[in-house]
Amino acid sequence: MAAAAARWAPVVGLLGLLLLPFAPAPAGAATPARSPPSSASSAVFLLSGDVYPTGHYYVTMNIGDPAKPYFLDVDTGSDLTWLQCDAPCQSCNKVPHPLYRPTKNKLVPCANSICTALHSGSSPNKKCTTQQQCDYQIKYTDKASSLGVLVMDSFSLPLRNKSNVRPSLSFGCGYDQQVGKNGAAPATTDGLLGLGRGSVSLLSQLKQQGITKNVLGHCLSTSGGGFLFFGDDMVPTSRVTWVSMVRSTSGNYYSPGSATLYFDRRSLSTKPMEVVFDSGSTYTYFSAQPYQATISAIKGSLSKSLKQVSDPSLPLCWKGQKAFKSVSDVKKDFKSLQFIFGKNAVMDIPPENYLIITKNGNVCLGILDGSAAKLSFSIIGDITMQDQMVIYDNEKAQLGWIRGSCSRSPKSIMSSFP
Repeated sequence: MAAAAARWAPVVGLLGLLLLPFAPAPAGAATPARSPPSSASSAVFLLSGDVYPTGHYYVTMNIGDPAKPYFLDVDTGSDLTWLQCDAPCQSCNKVPHPLYRPTKNKLVPCANSICTALHSGSSPNKKCTTQQQCDYQIKYTDKASSLGVLVMDSFSLPLRNKSNVRPSLSFGCGYDQQVGKNGAAPATTDGLLGLGRGSVSLLSQLKQQGITKNVLGHCLSTSGGGFLFFGDDMVPTSRVTWVSMVRSTSGNYYSPGSATLYFDRRSLSTKPMEVVFDSGSTYTYFSAQPYQATISAIKGSLSKSLKQVSDPSLPLCWKGQKAFKSVSDVKKDFKSLQFIFGKNAVMDIPPENYLIITKNGNVCLGILDGSAAKLSFSIIGDITMQDQMVIYDNEKAQLGWIRGSCSRSPKSIMSSFP
């Protein structure tokens, strides 16, 4: 996926362009083996990656039997998990691991309920080209796409109670990816981990099988890495700022509703804007009016020692009297932003949550103009979610966040949260 783009607004549809060269799946082959309910334990994973220069955070998932590792881009802004796949592959990127190779008994048939759920979003009148398989196409607003079929295979999930479960979960076997320039760019991940609110997402499937609660959280470190968890037993019991989840007007996304924007504790006098949390977006996006107001406020508060400069990394950058090595070198020159949700729920956005230092030693604004990407709402992306635990609680329909360092092991990180 494009490093600076919001990987967003999936459009799912049946194309039926290619029938995979598989024999029909045996009857019942794609029915998940129901795992015994666990004692509400969380599955925990270490993350790799960063906002800059990698452009995303990813998790290692062990899939198949025998299990093989794959790097998956963590995306709460879409539902479908998919792997680049040798089925055979029509168009695939150079990926870190050998392409996933499904066997003929892994195909999800058209009649499966998860296939119905996948197609019901935007293609309610379409039918499968064959009853033996479930075709999909998913498109993102950065022009990336994945075309393939649904398969079902084992995922190895390490639980906090020291056990390891291996549920069979449905995901996309993508044999035609358009990522980067004509799909030719090397990819740092093998696919995408869809953790959205829909029934197709891995989180919803784990809930249906009684493995974990429908709750997830992530802690993204400014120095790279962090951790991800499924389930509710790692959620802090106090000091979390909670906001009710609302139905987004733009799709089935994680949204706390509208927020008022402040700069240095002063209102920017913009209209409240709809906000969505999306770990699949590297940067934060503001809709047109708040974006322009933010740019004006930042520029008006800067010292004369900073000069605007062109940098290929991002649209708005400044240089200092000498090259910057980290945001701490320059954060004193920038003020904090604040989102106010509802009556008193505050998300503080200090300079380190909206600035990056490029390889050229410049400081750049990691808030982009959402109207350029044709977004009618604002996105809180990875840069703004760094060094705070963000919790997506589908059980109680609420979103939460609590600030703390994410640069250590999950166990030591948890000790810093109440």
